[in-house]
Amino acid sequence: MSETTAKRLAIIATHGALDAAYPPLILATGAIAMDMEAAIFFTFYGLEILKKGNADRLKVAPIANPAMPLPVPNIIGVLPGMTAMATGMMNDWMKKANVAKLSELLEMAVDGGVRLIACQMSMDVMGIKKEDLIEGVEIGGAATFLNYASENAIALSF
Repeated sequence: MSETTAKRLAIIATHGALDAAYPPLILATGAIAMDMEAAIFFTFYGLEILKKGNADRLKVAPIANPAMPLPVPNIIGVLPGMTAMATGMMNDWMKKANVAKLSELLEMAVDGGVRLIACQMSMDVMGIKKEDLIEGVEIGGAATFLNYASENAIALSF
């Protein structure tokens, strides 16, 4: 990496669905493996990823997801049990591909020094308390994240 190349990754996680939780964690743990700094700012439904015991219970909905390769038309996604089926399918794919579970990726992120920043405003709006979140999470607002991201960071949002 040249001196002008960004050596930090700044990610915003706004969604708490299973398929949206993987990219920020995979990219952040990948960044630290490449000797970069990484921070993820979890806001609104992205906070679901950080709730104690919740990471491995996140779901993926087949509704409004036209790329979902279900063997039935997308309209069938509204039927009871289809979310469980889609979630099971994705978990099976990840397991077969030897991809770590979300709880394992979170642990790797914390152990590796990824800054996991929970949005204070979103926590207040959604009634989430610090004790509801996993260990290793810092609480901060937009200014906390923007201060980090403003220092030559690659910025991504999921």
